[in-house]
Amino acid sequence: MASGFLLRWAVALGLTGCASVPPLDNPLLINKTAEPVENPVLVSPGIPNGESYRKVFEKCIDVLNSYKFDILSADMRDGMIITKPRISPGYEQVWKGGNPDPRERLLATLQTTRQIVWIKIDVGERGGYTVKVTVEKEMEDLAKPTRQRIGAVFQETPTVAREIEVVGPIAPSTTSSWFPVGRDYACEQLLLRQIRECR
Repeated sequence: MASGFLLRWAVALGLTGCASVPPLDNPLLINKTAEPVENPVLVSPGIPNGESYRKVFEKCIDVLNSYKFDILSADMRDGMIITKPRISPGYEQVWKGGNPDPRERLLATLQTTRQIVWIKIDVGERGGYTVKVTVEKEMEDLAKPTRQRIGAVFQETPTVAREIEVVGPIAPSTTSSWFPVGRDYACEQLLLRQIRECR
């Protein structure tokens, strides 16, 4: 029975091939069923006016709110919307949207990452408005993990009693720092598809 399981496992592994990181000149794995959206995308074609601009601006705010992004600043005169950093949902939060790429969701499960969205709305050259969406991704830099994983078993008492003498002051670092790790192209495409529906 075990040999049959191993044989099925080897066949399944052979059929799937090896998973690799996309090349640097193509940073996004393209989903064959969904066509990519231009960034910036043209919305609300026609003659720009105050009413159509307000609709586009509010649609961008609504899309960000639907994916639980909190707005840091929204300047209607400049056409700029910036969100507060939002912790990227992993597989443990399947009900939360905004992280459509399986690889990015796995990374968010294993390492704390966050997303910051920048939206810039400009008047289009041939009418309408162009909406450019940029999703910056950051990763948390910690000296050691702070989350406790479910299912891990640790002994509460040490097996050997040891005397520990502290020679100098040890101040544990409680602050965390974040460093940029690039853009989240899959999340950008997700937001652009929603914004493109603005009529």
